[in-house]
Amino acid sequence: MLVMDGLFDSGLATVLDVLQMANELRGELPHPPPRWELTRVSGSGAVRTASGHVIEAVAVEDAPRPDLLVVPGAGPKQPEPLLDWVASAERGPQREALRQARADGIPLAAACTSTFLLAEAGVLDGLSATTSWWLAPAFRQAYPLVGLEESNMLAHADGVITAGAAMAHLDLALALVRQASPVLAELTARYLVVDDRPTQAGYAIPSHLARTDPTVSAFERWVRQHIDEPLRMADAARAVGASERTLQRAVDRVLGVSPLRFAQTIRLEQAAHLLRTTDLPTDAVARRVGYENASTLTTLLRQRLGTTPGRLRTPDTPRP
Repeated sequence: MLVMDGLFDSGLATVLDVLQMANELRGELPHPPPRWELTRVSGSGAVRTASGHVIEAVAVEDAPRPDLLVVPGAGPKQPEPLLDWVASAERGPQREALRQARADGIPLAAACTSTFLLAEAGVLDGLSATTSWWLAPAFRQAYPLVGLEESNMLAHADGVITAGAAMAHLDLALALVRQASPVLAELTARYLVVDDRPTQAGYAIPSHLARTDPTVSAFERWVRQHIDEPLRMADAARAVGASERTLQRAVDRVLGVSPLRFAQTIRLEQAAHLLRTTDLPTDAVARRVGYENASTLTTLLRQRLGTTPGRLRTPDTPRP
C-alpha cells in the first residue's frame, strides 16, 4: 500500500478492515485463496494522516516487490488544490513509484483523490477510470487521455482498478478480494453488511458539477425552472445566451455528456427526491419531472441509478 502525508484515515482503515475480514473468513472456504499480507510503503518512511495520526511505512526501494499496489485517497478534496498537490515536487517519489510499478507489470488500485495521482503519473493514459463524482469536471479537463466513467463506482482497466468517492474504498477493497475469490468477496460483504453499488450516479449533485462553467450553470438552472416541460434545446440555448452548438460543447467539455443527458440527470435527481419524501403516485412524479408516464421514469431510474420507484419508497432501503 502506497501511503503519503494527508492520507485519508477512513480510506486506509476501510481497506485494512476489508482485507483483515477476508483473512479471517478465508478458512471457511474449502479452497481458500492466499492470505493478504500488507506492507505500507512511502517516499521516505513514516507519514502523517489527514487527522494527524502517524503511520509507519518503509521506503519504496526497501520494500519487497508487491503483487499489487493500492493507493488510498489522500490530499486536498477540492479540484484546484488537488491538481497542484498531485503535480507538486513533494509527490514526485509517489509518481515515480507508480510509473515503475506500471512498467514492472504490477497491478494498481486507487480510490477517490488518488485517482488524480495515477493520472498525473501518466499510468491511466488510454485507460478507463473513475474518480470522485464532484471532481469529475476537473479530472476530465486535466487528463483528456483518460476515458473517464465517473458514474461508475469502479472502473476496471488493463491492470488498474479505480474507485469513486470516499467510501468507494470499501467497493475497491471488495473488488480486490473478488479478484482472488468471488466466493470470499461475497462472504466478506455479507459480514460487513455491504450492498452491491455499481454506480455513484445517485449520489452526484448536478448543481455542484455545473457550477464550474457559467454556461453549464445557467443551463442547469433553466432545466430546474422548466423541469415539468419537454426539453427544447433551442429554448434552453436562447435562455442561457448561447447557440445550441455552444451549449452542446460547453456541457460536453465540462461534464462529458450531452445537454439532454445532463437534463435527464437533473430530472431523475428530483424524481428520486419526490419518491423518497412524498406519497405521490409514480405517474404524478413522472409528470412533475417532464416524463409522460411512470413506465418511462421507471426505466430511466433502473438504467441510470440502478434502482426502482419501489425501492426508493421503501424505508431503510440503501440509497442507489
